Amino acid sequence: MQAVLVNGRVLTEDGVALDRCVVIEAGRIAAIAPAADAPAGATRYDLRGGLLVPGFIDTQVNGGGGVLFNDAPTVETIAAIGAAHRPFGTTGFLPTLISDDLAVVDAALRATEAAIAAGVPGVLGLHIEGPFLNAKRKGIHDAGKFRVIDEAALALLSSLKVGKTLVTLAPETTTPEMIRRLTQAGVIVAAGHTNAAYATMRKALAAGLSGFTHLFNAMSPLTSREPGAVGAALENQTAWCGLIVDGRHVDPAVLRIALRTRPRDRFMLVTDAMPTVGMVDKSFDLQGRRIHVVDGVCVDDHGTLAGSDLDMIGAVRNAVAMLDLSLPDAVAMASSSPADFLGLTGQRGRIAMGQAADLVLLDEALEVRETWIDGKLPT
Repeated sequence: MQAVLVNGRVLTEDGVALDRCVVIEAGRIAAIAPAADAPAGATRYDLRGGLLVPGFIDTQVNGGGGVLFNDAPTVETIAAIGAAHRPFGTTGFLPTLISDDLAVVDAALRATEAAIAAGVPGVLGLHIEGPFLNAKRKGIHDAGKFRVIDEAALALLSSLKVGKTLVTLAPETTTPEMIRRLTQAGVIVAAGHTNAAYATMRKALAAGLSGFTHLFNAMSPLTSREPGAVGAALENQTAWCGLIVDGRHVDPAVLRIALRTRPRDRFMLVTDAMPTVGMVDKSFDLQGRRIHVVDGVCVDDHGTLAGSDLDMIGAVRNAVAMLDLSLPDAVAMASSSPADFLGLTGQRGRIAMGQAADLVLLDEALEVRETWIDGKLPT
C-alpha cells in the first residue's frame, strides 16, 4: 500500500523543493514527484505546510526516558531509549555503552542483535565507548573498568551479527595492527578519551580509524608544539568528527573555527544523551555517582561532565543559532553525515528515491511535529 505526503516543503540534497509530494511504499521512498502527480489511490498525509527533512541519526545515545543502557543492556532498554528520542526527530540511533566489564559488553551486543531482530524502531547497531580508553582523559568513565584489547576482546567486539558496531578507543592503548584488524572485521573505529600524540593518531588513521568521538572533549588538545588528537582530527579531511553542540561541552567559537578547517560533511551532530532526555526528573545514578542536569549539561557533584541532556532537534537548532549554519547544513550534519559514517549511504540519511522513509516534519519554530521510521508513524 502506498502513502503520499503532500502540502509540504521537502528538503532534498538539491535544496528545499516546493509543490512536491513524497510517495512511500514498503517503508521506502518510491518517488519525489510534482504534487499534481500524487497517486490517487495512496493514503494521503497532509504536511500542512511544514518542512519535511531526513530523519536524524544519533551515533552516541547513552540513555533517555529515564533509563541508562549500562544499567540494563536489554531489548526493553533499547526500545525505551528509542521511544524517548523519537519525538525529537531521531529515526536511527546507536545505543551507547560506556566503559564496563566485558560481560556487560557481551550483553549489550546480544541485546542489540535481539532488538534488531524484533524490529525495534530505529536501532542501527551499537556504540561501545570504552573500556579501551586512557585514564588521563577518562572524563566520567570509571577507570577501574579500563583494559587493553586482547584476542578475546577483539573476538567479542567483532561478534555483532547484524547492524553496525562502533568502538571508541584510545589509539595509544593499542596498536595500529589491532585497529586494522578491527576495521577488517567490519568494526567502525573512532578515537575518544585519548591522550594520543599527533604521530600516534596519524598512524591510527592510516590503520583505518575513521572517527573522532565528541571532538575536543576528553582528548589531547592542539598546542603549539604538539598538535595532539585535536590537531590530527582538524588536519585530516576524511574522518568524521562528532560534535556536541550544547554551548557547554565546547565553546561555539571553537566549533566555528573547526568547521572552517575541513569538509562540512565530515562533521556530525551527536547528543551523548543521558536518561534525562524526555524526562521531568533531571537527575540519575551513573555507576554509583549521582548526576544532575545543570544549565543543560549532566555533571557529577565535582562538576565533571557526564554526557548531556541534549536531543537531536535541539542540536540542530543550536547548530543554526550558535555555529551560523544554514538549516540544510545543520540537518545534513544530523542525517546524511552520520549515515555516511556508518556506511549507510544510499540507505538512510537523505530524502531520495530508494532511501528508507525515515522522515521528520518540522514547524516554523523548528519543533518536531511528526516522525516517521521506515514510513511508519509511532504508535
